[in-house]
Amino acid sequence: MIKQKDDTVKQTPQIKICGITRVSDAISCAKLGADALGFVFYPKSPRYVTCDTAREISSALPEKIKTVGVFVDETFSSIMQTVEKCGLSAVQLHGNETPQFVADCRKESLIVIKALFLEKSPRIEEVNNYEASAFIVEYGKGTLPGGNALSWDWEKAKAVGENYPLILAGGLSPENISTAISLCSPDAVDISSGVESSYGIKDIAKAESFIRIVSGCMLTKITRRIF
Repeated sequence: MIKQKDDTVKQTPQIKICGITRVSDAISCAKLGADALGFVFYPKSPRYVTCDTAREISSALPEKIKTVGVFVDETFSSIMQTVEKCGLSAVQLHGNETPQFVADCRKESLIVIKALFLEKSPRIEEVNNYEASAFIVEYGKGTLPGGNALSWDWEKAKAVGENYPLILAGGLSPENISTAISLCSPDAVDISSGVESSYGIKDIAKAESFIRIVSGCMLTKITRRIF
């Protein structure tokens, strides 16, 4: 009997661990297999880091690990200064940045990630307005622009991923990540509070569990490499 060739391409989502505040956590997450690490430069966040701290962490990481600065309605010049000082690979725009602002950041040879939300502006439906490298989609409820640990209907983000590189975020944990990935088929996943022992302090056992589970989630699509 002739065995038919299986042409289905299976890949796993990339992994971004956000809200990194310590060198030790960053190195541990990198060794476990994270593709990207995020630094929050939003002063009202409990995971806020200074440029000096982010630069120290970045300099301790392998070159293959992408470093992402998370900004909320910052000025272009401020973001670019932080990018240069900290040696960032990417910027994540998590506020109400305009399509032109996103386009201007793209001109700087950076990975530019634009946040879209289910429950607030800019909404998922506005995805066509932006020319970002990728989109991070989350719930949009809670006191902070992100990192509120609120689970939501992840399947509602799937349409974005059908046409654009998609990062899924919001309420993810080692316990629910398999379900979230099966519902959404994202190109990457982003977690912060779901692998923490306290704000900005990563629980490495949880991070290891999360990364292991994601690495075992095989998607029947060609995932876009964002990081």
